[in-house]
Amino acid sequence: QVQLVESGGGLVQPGGSLKLSCAASGFTFSTSWMYWVRQAPGKGLEWVSLISSTGSGTAYADSGKGRFTISRDNAKSTLYLQMNTLKPEDTARYYCARDRNGSIRGQGTQVTVSS
Repeated sequence: QVQLVESGGGLVQPGGSLKLSCAASGFTFSTSWMYWVRQAPGKGLEWVSLISSTGSGTAYADSGKGRFTISRDNAKSTLYLQMNTLKPEDTARYYCARDRNGSIRGQGTQVTVSS
């Protein structure tokens, strides 16, 4: 079955950086487009970023443009999200997903940006 296991979250001060990872299994990762979505407290799921199966194409929500970088290692079936210049409004649970809506996603990793 599909398994998506996120890691790398934590508490970081504003302006700091974190790199999230997502280990995927149970499907053909190398031919799958992949997504990051997030959910802030009291809010719905928000799409953050996507990457094509080869990694040649990426896209970002306006909230993360210029600060977030999505990448993947198909040999390791792992998805990444490098987040720089973090802001308090980036506080959320971050999920990797097989679809943009996040209907097929992992358990998530918590990111808290606070001084």
